[in-house]
Amino acid sequence: MFAKLFNVVAVCAMVAGVTASPLPQVKALAARSMSFDNWMGISSLSGFDNFYGSDNFSGHMSSSQIIIEQEKQLVCHSQSIEIIQQRLLVLQEMAKRIITEQICEVETQTIVFEQFHSSMGHFSGDLRRKSNRSVGYDSNIVSHFGDMVSSDGSLSNSDMGFSGHDLGSHYVVPSGSNWNDGSSPASVQNAFDATKAARNVTVSSNQSSNSTSSQ
Repeated sequence: MFAKLFNVVAVCAMVAGVTASPLPQVKALAARSMSFDNWMGISSLSGFDNFYGSDNFSGHMSSSQIIIEQEKQLVCHSQSIEIIQQRLLVLQEMAKRIITEQICEVETQTIVFEQFHSSMGHFSGDLRRKSNRSVGYDSNIVSHFGDMVSSDGSLSNSDMGFSGHDLGSHYVVPSGSNWNDGSSPASVQNAFDATKAARNVTVSSNQSSNSTSSQ
C-alpha cells in the first residue's frame, strides 16, 4: 500500500482604491510572513498556519531543528532507475488523489499543492549541498507511510498526531553515497543544470503542440 507524503506561490489580492466589494488581502504578519488562515473567507483554510507557521509557508527546516538518530545506521543500496521512478510516480499520483478527493475548494487545492511543491524544493538544496542540512529524512513521519489509506482502499481521515513543526526531530541520514567534496559540487550542479534544460525543452514542446492543435 502506497501512501504518505508530506506536503511558493502565494496569491495576494491587492486592492488599490475603493470598490463596492473589496477583496480581502492576505494578512502580512511580518516582512517575510503571510497568513492563509481563512484566506478569502475560505473555511477549509482555517488553521492552515498552525502546521508550519505563518512565517514558514514552504516548510523550511533549519539545521538547528534537526535531531539525527545516531542509533539508526542506514546505507543506501542502488536500485534500477525505473523502480525508483515507479515509486516516485506513485507518490506523485497519491498527492493528486489526496488533494482532489479531500479538498473541494479549488483555491485551497491550489494553495496546498503549491505548499507541497515548494517544500519538496528544499530537498534539492540538500542534495546539492547548498543548504546546511544533512541529506536525509524524518523516520517518524515516514513511519506513517501506510496510514493514509484505510483497509477498504479509501483515504483515511485520522489525525496522525504530528505537525510540520515536528519535521526533523527523528532525522536519519543514510550513508554510502558517492559524494566527493572535490568533484561532486561541480558534477551535481551539471546534473541540476541538465534537468533545467530538459524541463525547458518539455515546456517548449508542449507549447508548440498546443499552438498547432489550436489552429
